Amino acid sequence: MTNATITSVSGPVLKARFEQPFQIGEAVRVGERELMGEVIRIQGQEIVVQVYEDTSGLRPGASVRGNGVPLAVRVGPHLLGGIFDGLLRPLTGTDSAYIEPGSVKVPPRVLAFEPGVKEGDALSEGMPFGDVETLGGRTLACLVPPEVSGKVARIVPGGEYADDETLCWLDNAQSQCTELAMSHIWPVRKPRPIAERLPIAAPLLTGQRILDALFPVAQGGKATLPGGFGTGKTVLQESLAKWCDADVIVYVGCGERGNEMSGVLHEFPQLEDPRTGRPLMERTVLIANVSNMPVAAREASTYTAVSVAEFFRDQGLHVALMADSTSRWAEALREISGRLGELPAESGYPAYLSSRLAEFYERAARVRTLSGNEGSVTIIGAVSPAGGDFSEPVTTHTKRYVRCFWALDSARAHARFYPAIHPLQSYSEDVGALTAWWQAQGDPHWSATRRRFLTLLQQQARLERMARIVGKDALPMRQQLVLLCAQVVSEGFLRQSAISPVDRYCSPERQARMMRLLVRFNEVAEKAVEAGASVEELSALPVVRGLQRMGEEIAEDHLDQFEWLQQQLEDDFASWTRASANVR
Repeated sequence: MTNATITSVSGPVLKARFEQPFQIGEAVRVGERELMGEVIRIQGQEIVVQVYEDTSGLRPGASVRGNGVPLAVRVGPHLLGGIFDGLLRPLTGTDSAYIEPGSVKVPPRVLAFEPGVKEGDALSEGMPFGDVETLGGRTLACLVPPEVSGKVARIVPGGEYADDETLCWLDNAQSQCTELAMSHIWPVRKPRPIAERLPIAAPLLTGQRILDALFPVAQGGKATLPGGFGTGKTVLQESLAKWCDADVIVYVGCGERGNEMSGVLHEFPQLEDPRTGRPLMERTVLIANVSNMPVAAREASTYTAVSVAEFFRDQGLHVALMADSTSRWAEALREISGRLGELPAESGYPAYLSSRLAEFYERAARVRTLSGNEGSVTIIGAVSPAGGDFSEPVTTHTKRYVRCFWALDSARAHARFYPAIHPLQSYSEDVGALTAWWQAQGDPHWSATRRRFLTLLQQQARLERMARIVGKDALPMRQQLVLLCAQVVSEGFLRQSAISPVDRYCSPERQARMMRLLVRFNEVAEKAVEAGASVEELSALPVVRGLQRMGEEIAEDHLDQFEWLQQQLEDDFASWTRASANVR
Protein backbone atom coordinates (compact mmCIF):
# COMPACT_ATOMS: atom_id res chain seq x y z
CA MET A 1 0.00 0.00 0.00
CA THR A 2 1.39 3.38 -1.05
CA ASN A 3 0.26 6.78 0.22
CA ALA A 4 0.46 10.38 -0.96
CA THR A 5 -0.92 13.77 0.09
CA ILE A 6 -2.87 16.03 -2.28
CA THR A 7 -1.14 19.34 -3.06
CA SER A 8 -3.52 20.73 -5.72
CA VAL A 9 -6.84 19.91 -7.42
CA SER A 10 -7.97 21.00 -10.90
CA GLY A 11 -11.29 19.40 -11.76
CA PRO A 12 -10.71 15.68 -12.42
CA VAL A 13 -6.92 16.11 -12.23
CA LEU A 14 -4.98 16.39 -8.98
CA LYS A 15 -1.38 16.40 -7.85
CA ALA A 16 -0.08 14.65 -4.74
CA ARG A 17 3.30 14.37 -3.03
CA PHE A 18 4.34 10.83 -2.14
CA GLU A 19 6.85 9.11 0.11
CA GLN A 20 6.60 5.58 -1.31
CA PRO A 21 6.89 5.18 -5.11
CA PHE A 22 3.77 4.79 -7.27
CA GLN A 23 3.51 3.24 -10.74
CA ILE A 24 2.16 4.69 -13.98
CA GLY A 25 -1.36 3.36 -14.49
CA GLU A 26 -1.78 2.37 -10.84
CA ALA A 27 -5.33 2.51 -9.49
CA VAL A 28 -5.75 4.73 -6.42
CA ARG A 29 -8.38 5.77 -3.88
CA VAL A 30 -8.68 9.46 -3.16
CA GLY A 31 -9.89 11.21 0.00
CA GLU A 32 -12.33 10.08 2.65
CA ARG A 33 -14.89 9.02 0.05
CA GLU A 34 -12.27 6.80 -1.66
CA LEU A 35 -12.90 8.17 -5.12
CA MET A 36 -11.55 6.00 -7.93
CA GLY A 37 -8.54 7.33 -9.83
CA GLU A 38 -5.47 6.38 -11.84
CA VAL A 39 -1.87 7.63 -11.83
CA ILE A 40 -1.12 9.14 -15.24
CA ARG A 41 2.16 10.98 -14.59
CA ILE A 42 5.07 10.94 -12.13
CA GLN A 43 7.17 14.09 -11.68
CA GLY A 44 9.95 13.86 -9.11
CA GLN A 45 8.25 13.31 -5.77
CA GLU A 46 4.83 14.19 -7.14
CA ILE A 47 2.17 12.13 -8.92
CA VAL A 48 -0.60 13.36 -11.22
CA VAL A 49 -3.87 11.48 -10.77
CA GLN A 50 -6.88 11.31 -13.08
CA VAL A 51 -10.03 10.92 -10.94
CA TYR A 52 -13.01 9.09 -12.42
CA GLU A 53 -15.61 10.61 -10.11
CA ASP A 54 -16.83 14.03 -9.04
CA THR A 55 -14.02 15.76 -7.11
CA SER A 56 -16.24 18.39 -5.46
CA GLY A 57 -15.11 18.88 -1.84
CA LEU A 58 -11.56 17.57 -2.31
CA ARG A 59 -8.88 19.81 -0.85
CA PRO A 60 -5.10 19.81 -0.38
CA GLY A 61 -3.98 17.58 2.46
CA ALA A 62 -6.38 14.73 1.63
CA SER A 63 -4.82 11.31 1.17
CA VAL A 64 -4.25 9.26 -1.96
CA ARG A 65 -3.80 5.51 -1.49
CA GLY A 66 -2.60 3.03 -4.08
CA ASN A 67 -2.45 -0.77 -3.99
CA GLY A 68 0.11 -1.36 -6.75
CA VAL A 69 -2.34 -2.74 -9.35
CA PRO A 70 -3.59 -1.06 -12.56
CA LEU A 71 -7.12 0.16 -13.17
CA ALA A 72 -9.18 -3.00 -13.62
CA VAL A 73 -12.77 -4.27 -13.74
CA ARG A 74 -14.40 -7.59 -12.92
CA VAL A 75 -15.42 -9.45 -16.09
CA GLY A 76 -17.50 -12.61 -16.26
CA PRO A 77 -20.69 -14.22 -17.60
CA HIS A 78 -22.71 -12.26 -15.03
CA LEU A 79 -22.32 -9.10 -17.16
CA LEU A 80 -24.78 -10.27 -19.83
CA GLY A 81 -28.04 -8.38 -19.60
CA GLY A 82 -26.60 -5.69 -17.33
CA ILE A 83 -26.47 -1.89 -17.54
CA PHE A 84 -23.30 -0.32 -16.15
CA ASP A 85 -21.41 2.94 -15.92
CA GLY A 86 -17.97 3.54 -17.45
CA LEU A 87 -16.26 1.74 -14.56
CA LEU A 88 -18.59 -1.28 -14.80
CA ARG A 89 -20.68 -0.43 -11.75
CA PRO A 90 -24.36 -1.38 -12.20
CA LEU A 91 -26.83 1.41 -12.94
CA THR A 92 -29.86 -0.73 -12.11
CA GLY A 93 -30.89 -2.66 -9.05
CA THR A 94 -29.61 -0.01 -6.60
CA ASP A 95 -31.59 2.00 -4.06
CA SER A 96 -30.48 5.32 -5.53
CA ALA A 97 -30.89 6.69 -9.03
CA TYR A 98 -27.22 7.66 -8.92
CA ILE A 99 -24.04 5.86 -7.98
CA GLU A 100 -22.67 7.21 -4.74
CA PRO A 101 -19.12 8.63 -5.04
CA GLY A 102 -16.49 6.09 -4.11
CA SER A 103 -18.97 3.23 -4.30
CA VAL A 104 -17.16 -0.04 -4.98
CA LYS A 105 -19.66 -2.50 -3.55
CA VAL A 106 -21.17 -4.21 -6.56
CA PRO A 107 -23.96 -6.60 -5.59
CA PRO A 108 -23.03 -10.09 -6.83
CA ARG A 109 -25.23 -12.04 -9.18
CA VAL A 110 -26.06 -15.65 -8.40
CA LEU A 111 -25.79 -18.10 -11.30
CA ALA A 112 -26.09 -21.87 -11.65
CA PHE A 113 -22.63 -23.49 -11.92
CA GLU A 114 -21.80 -26.94 -13.31
CA PRO A 115 -18.18 -28.14 -12.89
CA GLY A 116 -16.37 -29.34 -16.02
CA VAL A 117 -13.16 -30.69 -14.49
CA LYS A 118 -12.19 -32.88 -11.56
CA GLU A 119 -9.45 -32.87 -8.96
CA GLY A 120 -6.01 -33.56 -10.46
CA ASP A 121 -6.85 -32.18 -13.93
CA ALA A 122 -4.28 -29.79 -15.38
CA LEU A 123 -5.60 -26.43 -16.55
CA SER A 124 -3.75 -23.85 -18.61
CA GLU A 125 -4.61 -20.18 -19.08
CA GLY A 126 -7.88 -19.48 -20.86
CA MET A 127 -9.24 -23.03 -20.41
CA PRO A 128 -12.79 -23.62 -19.11
CA PHE A 129 -13.27 -25.29 -15.73
CA GLY A 130 -17.06 -25.27 -15.67
CA ASP A 131 -20.24 -23.81 -17.14
CA VAL A 132 -22.79 -21.30 -15.89
CA GLU A 133 -26.32 -20.64 -17.05
CA THR A 134 -27.03 -16.96 -17.78
CA LEU A 135 -30.20 -15.08 -18.71
CA GLY A 136 -32.48 -16.98 -21.02
CA GLY A 137 -30.83 -20.33 -20.29
CA ARG A 138 -27.67 -19.52 -22.26
CA THR A 139 -24.61 -21.54 -21.23
CA LEU A 140 -21.22 -19.83 -20.95
CA ALA A 141 -17.88 -21.14 -19.77
CA CYS A 142 -16.03 -20.19 -16.59
CA LEU A 143 -12.50 -19.46 -17.82
CA VAL A 144 -9.14 -19.71 -16.14
CA PRO A 145 -7.78 -16.13 -16.26
CA PRO A 146 -4.86 -15.41 -18.59
CA GLU A 147 -1.42 -15.94 -17.03
CA VAL A 148 -2.85 -18.51 -14.58
CA SER A 149 -2.37 -22.31 -14.74
CA GLY A 150 -2.03 -25.34 -12.49
CA LYS A 151 -3.69 -28.55 -11.31
CA VAL A 152 -7.14 -28.66 -9.81
CA ALA A 153 -6.79 -29.12 -6.05
CA ARG A 154 -10.49 -28.74 -5.33
CA ILE A 155 -13.68 -27.76 -7.14
CA VAL A 156 -17.15 -27.17 -5.74
CA PRO A 157 -20.10 -29.35 -6.72
CA GLY A 158 -22.81 -28.07 -9.05
CA GLY A 159 -25.17 -25.49 -7.62
CA GLU A 160 -25.92 -21.78 -7.43
CA TYR A 161 -23.06 -19.45 -6.51
CA ALA A 162 -22.30 -15.73 -6.51
CA ASP A 163 -20.23 -14.49 -9.42
CA ASP A 164 -17.28 -13.55 -7.15
CA GLU A 165 -17.41 -16.72 -5.01
CA THR A 166 -14.46 -19.13 -5.21
CA LEU A 167 -15.37 -22.24 -7.21
CA CYS A 168 -12.04 -23.86 -7.99
CA TRP A 169 -8.59 -24.00 -6.40
CA LEU A 170 -5.46 -24.51 -8.53
CA ASP A 171 -2.02 -25.58 -7.33
CA ASN A 172 0.80 -24.32 -9.56
CA ALA A 173 4.41 -25.45 -9.94
CA GLN A 174 5.49 -23.21 -7.03
CA SER A 175 3.00 -24.98 -4.74
CA GLN A 176 0.93 -21.82 -4.54
CA CYS A 177 -2.86 -21.99 -4.56
CA THR A 178 -4.92 -19.80 -6.89
CA GLU A 179 -8.62 -19.27 -6.28
CA LEU A 180 -10.91 -19.12 -9.32
CA ALA A 181 -14.41 -17.67 -9.51
CA MET A 182 -16.75 -17.49 -12.48
CA SER A 183 -15.52 -13.89 -12.92
CA HIS A 184 -12.08 -12.35 -12.54
CA ILE A 185 -10.33 -8.97 -12.47
CA TRP A 186 -8.71 -7.69 -15.68
CA PRO A 187 -6.82 -4.41 -16.39
CA VAL A 188 -8.89 -2.41 -18.87
CA ARG A 189 -5.95 -0.95 -20.81
CA LYS A 190 -4.29 -4.32 -21.37
CA PRO A 191 -5.49 -6.43 -24.37
CA ARG A 192 -6.34 -9.99 -23.39
CA PRO A 193 -3.85 -12.51 -24.85
CA ILE A 194 -4.77 -14.79 -27.75
CA ALA A 195 -3.27 -17.82 -29.49
CA GLU A 196 -3.24 -16.22 -32.97
CA ARG A 197 -4.97 -13.72 -35.21
CA LEU A 198 -7.00 -15.19 -38.05
CA PRO A 199 -7.66 -13.72 -41.51
CA ILE A 200 -11.06 -12.37 -42.58
CA ALA A 201 -13.54 -15.13 -43.40
CA ALA A 202 -17.13 -13.84 -43.19
CA PRO A 203 -18.98 -10.54 -42.91
CA LEU A 204 -20.76 -9.21 -39.86
CA LEU A 205 -24.25 -9.20 -41.33
CA THR A 206 -26.12 -6.08 -40.27
CA GLY A 207 -29.41 -6.45 -42.14
CA GLN A 208 -28.80 -3.03 -43.74
CA ARG A 209 -28.61 -3.38 -47.53
CA ILE A 210 -26.29 -0.46 -48.18
CA LEU A 211 -23.81 -1.88 -45.65
CA ASP A 212 -23.96 -5.61 -46.35
CA ALA A 213 -24.11 -5.32 -50.13
CA LEU A 214 -21.98 -2.25 -50.85
CA PHE A 215 -19.75 -1.57 -47.83
CA PRO A 216 -19.52 -4.78 -45.75
CA VAL A 217 -17.54 -5.08 -42.54
CA ALA A 218 -15.92 -8.39 -41.64
CA GLN A 219 -16.30 -10.26 -38.37
CA GLY A 220 -13.35 -8.96 -36.39
CA GLY A 221 -13.25 -5.83 -38.55
CA LYS A 222 -13.25 -2.12 -37.74
CA ALA A 223 -15.74 0.45 -39.02
CA THR A 224 -16.48 4.07 -38.30
CA LEU A 225 -19.75 5.93 -38.67
CA PRO A 226 -19.07 9.68 -38.98
CA GLY A 227 -21.88 12.16 -39.29
CA GLY A 228 -23.04 15.57 -38.15
CA PHE A 229 -25.89 16.29 -35.75
CA GLY A 230 -29.20 14.75 -36.80
CA THR A 231 -27.84 12.37 -39.43
CA GLY A 232 -29.04 9.25 -37.61
CA LYS A 233 -25.88 7.80 -36.01
CA THR A 234 -27.55 6.60 -32.82
CA VAL A 235 -30.61 5.16 -34.58
CA LEU A 236 -28.39 3.32 -37.07
CA GLN A 237 -26.19 1.91 -34.30
CA GLU A 238 -29.29 0.75 -32.43
CA SER A 239 -30.47 -0.98 -35.62
CA LEU A 240 -27.07 -2.63 -36.00
CA ALA A 241 -27.15 -3.76 -32.37
CA LYS A 242 -30.58 -5.31 -32.82
CA TRP A 243 -30.18 -6.95 -36.22
CA CYS A 244 -26.49 -7.84 -36.67
CA ASP A 245 -25.62 -11.53 -36.38
CA ALA A 246 -23.17 -11.13 -33.48
CA ASP A 247 -23.56 -13.47 -30.51
CA VAL A 248 -23.04 -10.66 -27.98
CA ILE A 249 -23.59 -6.90 -28.27
CA VAL A 250 -21.58 -4.43 -26.16
CA TYR A 251 -23.04 -0.93 -26.51
CA VAL A 252 -21.15 1.95 -24.93
CA GLY A 253 -22.69 5.43 -24.85
CA CYS A 254 -19.65 7.61 -24.37
CA GLY A 255 -20.44 11.21 -23.49
CA GLU A 256 -23.77 11.27 -25.32
CA ARG A 257 -26.66 13.51 -24.27
CA GLY A 258 -28.39 12.26 -21.13
CA ASN A 259 -31.94 12.24 -22.53
CA GLU A 260 -30.79 10.39 -25.67
CA MET A 261 -28.91 7.76 -23.67
CA SER A 262 -31.85 7.46 -21.28
CA GLY A 263 -34.02 6.54 -24.25
CA VAL A 264 -31.54 3.83 -25.23
CA LEU A 265 -31.44 2.44 -21.69
CA HIS A 266 -35.24 2.31 -21.51
CA GLU A 267 -35.75 0.93 -25.02
CA PHE A 268 -33.16 -1.85 -25.10
CA PRO A 269 -34.64 -3.91 -22.24
CA GLN A 270 -37.96 -3.90 -24.09
CA LEU A 271 -36.60 -4.98 -27.47
CA GLU A 272 -37.10 -8.50 -28.77
CA ASP A 273 -34.18 -10.45 -30.23
CA PRO A 274 -35.36 -11.23 -33.79
CA ARG A 275 -33.29 -14.42 -33.89
CA THR A 276 -34.66 -16.03 -30.73
CA GLY A 277 -37.84 -14.13 -29.91
CA ARG A 278 -36.49 -13.52 -26.40
CA PRO A 279 -35.45 -10.14 -24.89
CA LEU A 280 -32.49 -8.60 -26.72
CA MET A 281 -30.86 -7.72 -23.38
CA GLU A 282 -30.08 -11.40 -22.82
CA ARG A 283 -27.16 -11.03 -25.25
CA THR A 284 -26.37 -7.36 -24.60
CA VAL A 285 -24.14 -5.39 -22.21
CA LEU A 286 -24.92 -1.66 -21.97
CA ILE A 287 -22.29 0.78 -20.70
CA ALA A 288 -23.57 4.32 -20.20
CA ASN A 289 -21.38 7.32 -19.56
CA VAL A 290 -23.41 10.40 -20.43
CA SER A 291 -22.13 13.93 -20.90
CA ASN A 292 -22.88 15.10 -17.35
CA MET A 293 -20.89 12.27 -15.77
CA PRO A 294 -17.26 12.90 -14.77
CA VAL A 295 -15.21 13.55 -17.90
CA ALA A 296 -12.32 11.29 -16.87
CA ALA A 297 -14.65 8.28 -16.58
CA ARG A 298 -15.67 8.92 -20.18
CA GLU A 299 -12.07 8.33 -21.21
CA ALA A 300 -12.01 5.00 -19.36
CA SER A 301 -15.39 3.75 -20.59
CA THR A 302 -14.18 2.74 -24.07
CA TYR A 303 -11.38 0.62 -22.58
CA THR A 304 -13.87 -0.95 -20.18
CA ALA A 305 -16.19 -1.82 -23.06
CA VAL A 306 -13.50 -3.42 -25.22
CA SER A 307 -12.24 -5.44 -22.22
CA VAL A 308 -15.77 -6.80 -21.74
CA ALA A 309 -15.98 -7.58 -25.46
CA GLU A 310 -12.66 -9.46 -25.36
CA PHE A 311 -13.87 -11.58 -22.44
CA PHE A 312 -16.87 -12.81 -24.41
CA ARG A 313 -14.64 -13.26 -27.48
CA ASP A 314 -12.53 -15.63 -25.38
CA GLN A 315 -15.70 -17.69 -24.87
CA GLY A 316 -15.56 -18.45 -28.60
CA LEU A 317 -18.29 -15.91 -29.43
CA HIS A 318 -18.56 -13.22 -32.09
CA VAL A 319 -18.95 -9.84 -30.38
CA ALA A 320 -20.00 -6.49 -31.85
CA LEU A 321 -18.90 -3.38 -29.94
CA MET A 322 -20.86 -0.18 -30.69
CA ALA A 323 -19.14 2.98 -29.43
CA ASP A 324 -21.26 6.15 -29.56
CA SER A 325 -19.28 8.29 -29.88
CA THR A 326 -15.51 8.39 -30.02
CA SER A 327 -15.61 12.16 -30.58
CA ARG A 328 -16.88 12.67 -27.02
CA TRP A 329 -14.13 10.36 -25.82
CA ALA A 330 -11.56 12.46 -27.71
CA GLU A 331 -13.03 15.62 -26.15
CA ALA A 332 -12.40 14.08 -22.73
CA LEU A 333 -8.77 13.51 -23.72
CA ARG A 334 -8.56 17.14 -24.83
CA GLU A 335 -9.99 18.49 -21.57
CA ILE A 336 -7.71 16.41 -19.38
CA SER A 337 -4.71 17.24 -21.56
CA GLY A 338 -5.46 20.94 -21.13
CA ARG A 339 -5.64 20.59 -17.35
CA LEU A 340 -2.26 18.83 -17.45
CA GLY A 341 -0.77 21.77 -19.33
CA GLU A 342 0.29 19.68 -22.31
CA LEU A 343 1.07 21.37 -25.62
CA PRO A 344 -2.01 21.07 -27.85
CA ALA A 345 -1.93 19.65 -31.38
CA GLU A 346 -4.63 19.93 -34.06
CA SER A 347 -7.82 21.63 -32.84
CA GLY A 348 -6.50 21.50 -29.28
CA TYR A 349 -6.45 17.70 -29.12
CA PRO A 350 -3.39 16.11 -27.49
CA ALA A 351 -0.56 14.92 -29.70
CA TYR A 352 -1.25 11.31 -28.66
CA LEU A 353 -4.85 11.29 -29.99
CA SER A 354 -3.82 9.17 -32.97
CA SER A 355 -2.05 6.52 -30.87
CA ARG A 356 -4.99 6.30 -28.43
CA LEU A 357 -7.39 5.70 -31.33
CA ALA A 358 -5.03 3.03 -32.66
CA GLU A 359 -4.92 1.30 -29.25
CA PHE A 360 -8.71 1.14 -29.21
CA TYR A 361 -9.42 -0.01 -32.78
CA GLU A 362 -6.54 -2.49 -32.94
CA ARG A 363 -8.21 -4.59 -30.25
CA ALA A 364 -10.74 -5.64 -32.90
CA ALA A 365 -9.82 -8.96 -34.49
CA ARG A 366 -10.90 -12.45 -35.44
CA VAL A 367 -8.76 -14.74 -33.30
CA ARG A 368 -7.97 -18.21 -32.11
CA THR A 369 -8.46 -18.03 -28.34
CA LEU A 370 -6.20 -19.58 -25.71
CA SER A 371 -8.71 -22.44 -25.36
CA GLY A 372 -8.60 -23.15 -29.12
CA ASN A 373 -11.99 -21.65 -30.00
CA GLU A 374 -12.61 -19.06 -32.70
CA GLY A 375 -14.01 -15.69 -31.65
CA SER A 376 -14.04 -12.11 -32.82
CA VAL A 377 -14.55 -8.53 -31.72
CA THR A 378 -15.94 -6.14 -34.35
CA ILE A 379 -15.72 -2.45 -33.43
CA ILE A 380 -18.12 0.09 -34.92
CA GLY A 381 -17.33 3.56 -33.64
CA ALA A 382 -19.49 6.61 -34.31
CA VAL A 383 -17.79 9.98 -34.84
CA SER A 384 -19.53 13.33 -34.37
CA PRO A 385 -17.46 15.89 -36.31
CA ALA A 386 -18.46 19.48 -35.63
CA GLY A 387 -20.52 20.78 -38.54
CA GLY A 388 -20.14 17.45 -40.36
CA ASP A 389 -16.54 18.35 -41.28
CA PHE A 390 -14.78 15.06 -42.07
CA SER A 391 -11.41 16.80 -42.23
CA GLU A 392 -11.33 17.39 -38.46
CA PRO A 393 -8.72 15.42 -36.44
CA VAL A 394 -10.86 12.64 -34.90
CA THR A 395 -12.36 11.60 -38.25
CA THR A 396 -9.04 11.95 -40.08
CA HIS A 397 -7.08 9.85 -37.59
CA THR A 398 -9.87 7.26 -37.28
CA LYS A 399 -9.77 6.66 -41.05
CA ARG A 400 -6.17 5.48 -40.65
CA TYR A 401 -7.15 2.58 -38.41
CA VAL A 402 -10.50 1.37 -39.76
CA ARG A 403 -11.27 -0.61 -42.89
CA CYS A 404 -14.85 0.53 -43.35
CA PHE A 405 -15.92 4.17 -43.58
CA TRP A 406 -19.69 4.73 -43.51
CA ALA A 407 -20.13 8.46 -44.14
CA LEU A 408 -23.47 9.90 -43.06
CA ASP A 409 -24.65 12.81 -45.20
CA SER A 410 -26.64 15.74 -43.81
CA ALA A 411 -28.35 16.43 -47.16
CA ARG A 412 -29.68 12.86 -47.36
CA ALA A 413 -30.84 13.02 -43.74
CA HIS A 414 -32.64 16.33 -44.33
CA ALA A 415 -34.35 14.72 -47.32
CA ARG A 416 -35.51 11.90 -44.97
CA PHE A 417 -33.44 9.37 -46.90
CA TYR A 418 -32.36 6.76 -44.35
CA PRO A 419 -29.93 5.28 -43.67
CA ALA A 420 -28.27 8.55 -44.70
CA ILE A 421 -25.01 6.86 -45.76
CA HIS A 422 -23.46 8.59 -48.76
CA PRO A 423 -22.48 5.85 -51.24
CA LEU A 424 -19.80 7.96 -52.93
CA GLN A 425 -18.05 9.07 -49.72
CA SER A 426 -18.09 5.64 -48.09
CA TYR A 427 -15.80 2.68 -48.70
CA SER A 428 -14.92 -0.81 -47.46
CA GLU A 429 -11.51 -2.44 -47.68
CA ASP A 430 -12.98 -5.82 -46.69
CA VAL A 431 -14.77 -6.32 -50.02
CA GLY A 432 -12.04 -8.38 -51.70
CA ALA A 433 -11.78 -10.80 -48.78
CA LEU A 434 -15.57 -11.21 -48.54
CA THR A 435 -16.25 -11.92 -52.23
CA ALA A 436 -15.68 -15.64 -51.70
CA TRP A 437 -18.27 -15.66 -48.89
CA TRP A 438 -20.93 -14.12 -51.14
CA GLN A 439 -20.06 -16.56 -53.90
CA ALA A 440 -20.52 -19.43 -51.45
CA GLN A 441 -24.01 -18.07 -50.68
CA GLY A 442 -24.98 -18.62 -54.32
CA ASP A 443 -24.31 -15.13 -55.69
CA PRO A 444 -21.27 -15.48 -58.00
CA HIS A 445 -21.79 -12.00 -59.51
CA TRP A 446 -21.98 -10.07 -56.23
CA SER A 447 -18.71 -8.19 -56.71
CA ALA A 448 -19.54 -7.21 -60.31
CA THR A 449 -23.07 -6.12 -59.34
CA ARG A 450 -21.70 -4.03 -56.49
CA ARG A 451 -19.29 -2.26 -58.83
CA ARG A 452 -22.11 -1.70 -61.30
CA PHE A 453 -24.29 -0.05 -58.65
CA LEU A 454 -21.49 2.25 -57.48
CA THR A 455 -20.62 3.21 -61.07
CA LEU A 456 -24.28 3.98 -61.73
CA LEU A 457 -24.50 6.19 -58.62
CA GLN A 458 -21.30 7.98 -59.58
CA GLN A 459 -22.69 8.68 -63.06
CA GLN A 460 -25.89 9.94 -61.46
CA ALA A 461 -23.97 12.50 -59.35
CA ARG A 462 -22.12 13.79 -62.43
CA LEU A 463 -25.25 13.98 -64.59
CA GLU A 464 -27.29 15.72 -61.89
CA ARG A 465 -24.70 18.49 -61.76
CA MET A 466 -24.98 18.81 -65.54
CA ALA A 467 -28.79 18.72 -65.43
CA ARG A 468 -28.87 21.65 -63.02
CA ILE A 469 -27.13 23.70 -65.70
CA VAL A 470 -28.80 22.60 -68.95
CA GLY A 471 -31.97 20.97 -67.67
CA LYS A 472 -32.77 17.25 -67.45
CA ASP A 473 -34.74 17.20 -70.71
CA ALA A 474 -31.70 18.47 -72.62
CA LEU A 475 -29.69 15.39 -71.73
CA PRO A 476 -29.39 12.53 -74.26
CA MET A 477 -31.84 9.68 -73.74
CA ARG A 478 -29.17 7.26 -72.50
CA GLN A 479 -28.09 9.75 -69.84
CA GLN A 480 -31.71 10.24 -68.79
CA LEU A 481 -31.92 6.45 -68.48
CA VAL A 482 -28.90 6.48 -66.14
CA LEU A 483 -30.75 8.92 -63.89
CA LEU A 484 -33.88 6.73 -63.92
CA CYS A 485 -31.97 3.52 -63.13
CA ALA A 486 -30.02 5.24 -60.36
CA GLN A 487 -33.26 6.56 -58.88
CA VAL A 488 -34.76 3.05 -58.89
CA VAL A 489 -31.63 1.66 -57.18
CA SER A 490 -31.71 4.43 -54.55
CA GLU A 491 -35.41 4.09 -53.78
CA GLY A 492 -35.69 0.33 -54.12
CA PHE A 493 -32.40 -0.77 -52.59
CA LEU A 494 -30.50 1.94 -50.70
CA ARG A 495 -33.48 3.42 -48.82
CA GLN A 496 -34.45 1.27 -45.84
CA SER A 497 -36.79 2.09 -42.98
CA ALA A 498 -35.62 1.23 -39.45
CA ILE A 499 -39.23 1.28 -38.18
CA SER A 500 -40.86 -0.77 -40.93
CA PRO A 501 -41.77 -4.28 -39.73
CA VAL A 502 -40.96 -5.62 -43.23
CA ASP A 503 -37.99 -3.52 -44.31
CA ARG A 504 -36.04 -2.99 -41.08
CA TYR A 505 -34.01 -6.16 -41.74
CA CYS A 506 -32.88 -7.63 -45.06
CA SER A 507 -31.22 -11.04 -45.28
CA PRO A 508 -28.33 -11.75 -47.70
CA GLU A 509 -30.61 -13.92 -49.86
CA ARG A 510 -33.18 -11.14 -50.13
CA GLN A 511 -30.45 -8.60 -50.91
CA ALA A 512 -29.03 -10.80 -53.68
CA ARG A 513 -32.46 -11.23 -55.29
CA MET A 514 -33.10 -7.50 -55.19
CA MET A 515 -29.71 -6.77 -56.75
CA ARG A 516 -30.24 -9.29 -59.56
CA LEU A 517 -33.67 -7.84 -60.27
CA LEU A 518 -32.34 -4.28 -60.48
CA VAL A 519 -29.53 -5.37 -62.80
CA ARG A 520 -32.07 -7.06 -65.06
CA PHE A 521 -34.18 -3.88 -65.13
CA ASN A 522 -31.10 -1.90 -66.16
CA GLU A 523 -30.32 -4.38 -68.98
CA VAL A 524 -33.81 -4.49 -70.51
CA ALA A 525 -34.23 -0.72 -70.13
CA GLU A 526 -31.02 -0.12 -72.10
CA LYS A 527 -32.30 -2.40 -74.88
CA ALA A 528 -35.62 -0.58 -74.90
CA VAL A 529 -33.90 2.82 -75.25
CA GLU A 530 -31.84 1.45 -78.11
CA ALA A 531 -35.13 0.37 -79.71
CA GLY A 532 -36.49 3.91 -79.45
CA ALA A 533 -38.18 4.02 -76.06
CA SER A 534 -38.25 7.27 -74.10
CA VAL A 535 -37.44 7.47 -70.40
CA GLU A 536 -40.92 8.86 -69.74
CA GLU A 537 -42.45 5.69 -71.23
CA LEU A 538 -40.17 3.44 -69.17
CA SER A 539 -40.78 5.30 -65.91
CA ALA A 540 -44.55 4.90 -66.47
CA LEU A 541 -44.32 1.08 -66.55
CA PRO A 542 -46.09 -0.50 -63.53
CA VAL A 543 -43.01 -2.56 -62.66
CA VAL A 544 -41.02 0.57 -61.81
CA ARG A 545 -43.18 1.26 -58.78
CA GLY A 546 -42.91 -2.41 -57.78
CA LEU A 547 -39.12 -2.20 -57.89
CA GLN A 548 -39.07 0.98 -55.83
CA ARG A 549 -41.39 -0.54 -53.21
CA MET A 550 -40.09 -4.12 -53.11
CA GLY A 551 -38.22 -3.56 -49.85
CA GLU A 552 -41.47 -2.59 -48.13
CA GLU A 553 -43.73 -5.05 -49.90
CA ILE A 554 -41.79 -8.32 -50.15
CA ALA A 555 -41.12 -9.83 -46.74
CA GLU A 556 -38.48 -12.36 -45.73
CA ASP A 557 -41.01 -15.20 -45.68
CA HIS A 558 -42.35 -14.39 -49.18
CA LEU A 559 -39.19 -14.36 -51.28
CA ASP A 560 -41.04 -16.20 -54.05
CA GLN A 561 -42.71 -12.87 -54.87
CA PHE A 562 -39.42 -11.75 -56.44
CA GLU A 563 -40.03 -14.31 -59.19
CA TRP A 564 -43.48 -12.79 -59.75
CA LEU A 565 -41.94 -9.29 -59.87
CA GLN A 566 -39.34 -10.42 -62.37
CA GLN A 567 -42.06 -11.95 -64.50
CA GLN A 568 -43.94 -8.64 -64.34
CA LEU A 569 -40.74 -6.91 -65.46
CA GLU A 570 -40.41 -9.17 -68.49
CA ASP A 571 -44.13 -8.85 -69.32
CA ASP A 572 -44.13 -5.04 -69.07
CA PHE A 573 -41.20 -4.66 -71.45
CA ALA A 574 -42.64 -7.29 -73.80
CA SER A 575 -45.94 -5.38 -73.85
CA TRP A 576 -44.10 -2.15 -74.63
CA THR A 577 -42.21 -3.90 -77.47
CA ARG A 578 -45.47 -5.18 -79.01
CA ALA A 579 -47.17 -1.80 -78.66
CA SER A 580 -44.19 -0.08 -80.22
CA ALA A 581 -44.18 -2.52 -83.16
CA ASN A 582 -47.92 -1.92 -83.78
CA VAL A 583 -47.35 1.85 -83.83
CA ARG A 584 -44.62 1.48 -86.43
